[in-house]
Amino acid sequence: MSLRIATWNVNSVRLRLDNIARFVASHSPDVLCLQETKVQDGDFPLDRLVELGYRHILPHGMKSYNGVAVLSRVPFDHQETKGWCGRADCRHAIVRLPGGLELHDFYVPAGGDIPDPEQNPKFEHKLRFFDEMTQWFTANRTPQDKLLLLGDLNVAPLETDVWSHKQLLNVVSHTPVEVARMADLQASLGWVDAVRHFIPPTERLYSWWSYRAREWETSDRGRRLDHVWVTPALAPALHAAEVVREARGWDTPSDHVPVVVDLE
Repeated sequence: MSLRIATWNVNSVRLRLDNIARFVASHSPDVLCLQETKVQDGDFPLDRLVELGYRHILPHGMKSYNGVAVLSRVPFDHQETKGWCGRADCRHAIVRLPGGLELHDFYVPAGGDIPDPEQNPKFEHKLRFFDEMTQWFTANRTPQDKLLLLGDLNVAPLETDVWSHKQLLNVVSHTPVEVARMADLQASLGWVDAVRHFIPPTERLYSWWSYRAREWETSDRGRRLDHVWVTPALAPALHAAEVVREARGWDTPSDHVPVVVDLE
């Protein structure tokens, strides 16, 4: 059995429906995990997405902000959502697929502009979110479980995950304290970076380009904020990975592009 799983911060699911359809037509993921859906569950565009072949949908959203969703052609054996840091801000959806594969779709807080938790409550929230994730996975799951952790994690950990390591060292998403928190989470279950499993860390790779850059492709000032990780138990099933860079150039694009992983 093969399974194609994709993650995409669409920056409003209703605004990007045509782009989602275009992506589905070109890449046909079996499971598509979305972030920043920006819509309450009652207004989620279920009918259009069912037309695209996704009969099994777990939306978890709120008005205008945040939100995650899992769209699947494969039935769910189990589905739930979880809150973090004492908030109900719709950042985590969990589904279990046949065969015991458990998928965690995350939208980690961006963290604001000032990389100081004492001066910036948004940055403190981001660091605490990572700490709670690390503690929860350590206490509740094992490396022997078949798990995927994916989504917009809002950290570009490697020097080659940003357009300029030196210039972004003090910019939120690439600061040493965030990278260290992400490393702690990755170490919690020995998570394997599914994309870097195929695309070597020496190669520059981005999944986000700011809307502020009109000539985004020419300047190429990107960051790799979107990730797919698997536990060691699932790592032997990894077959291929792709960052769909061309989606950033589509009409009415998100500032993020899809990331695709194939499992066998």
